Amino acid sequence: MRHEREAVADGAILVCGVDEAGRGPLAGPVTAAAVILPARGIPRGLNDSKKLNAADRERLALRIMACADWAVAHATVEEIDAINIYHAAHLAMCRAVEALRARPCVALIDGNRIPSGLSVAGRAIIGGDAQSASIAAASIIAKVTRDRVMVDLAQQHPGYGWDINAGYPTPAHKKALRELGATPFHRRDFAPVHNILCKDEKASA
Repeated sequence: MRHEREAVADGAILVCGVDEAGRGPLAGPVTAAAVILPARGIPRGLNDSKKLNAADRERLALRIMACADWAVAHATVEEIDAINIYHAAHLAMCRAVEALRARPCVALIDGNRIPSGLSVAGRAIIGGDAQSASIAAASIIAKVTRDRVMVDLAQQHPGYGWDINAGYPTPAHKKALRELGATPFHRRDFAPVHNILCKDEKASA
């Protein structure tokens, strides 16, 4: 909680951590979460979601949701294609902060840039999900939520393995993309998807 304590020492009353999940996948939304942890009763074991297994993420997500003020927001595939994944991730972050029940004084952002549309003061922390408990909590909530979204989408579009790969470019996912084509939830601006669509357009020309 060092970064949170520093923000409070500078005058902040409420501090939230913000992180996203889903920048790298070929399909699905990018998801962000914002979390204001309580002064007491913070769940033990908070860490960068990528360093936790699925069972630990689910367990911690439930504990965070039970004790914290938290919110989740998405940027859609259409928004990702329109403004690129970097800006879409920042858009989702801003939406998550706005969706919190309480308005934080400072948002601790995982990364090296503060989203331009952030409506509160922000502090960018490189590797923040391993340095800030609030950002770690946000990374867990974002990852668990997005994985659930991809499991639901896998029911609508079987064959791509989204319930297992969460839309990331695994060999099996790319093989299915070549064989089955792109779905409405594939990111057209990403090279593997774009290249397949170009081949399809040439073949039909």
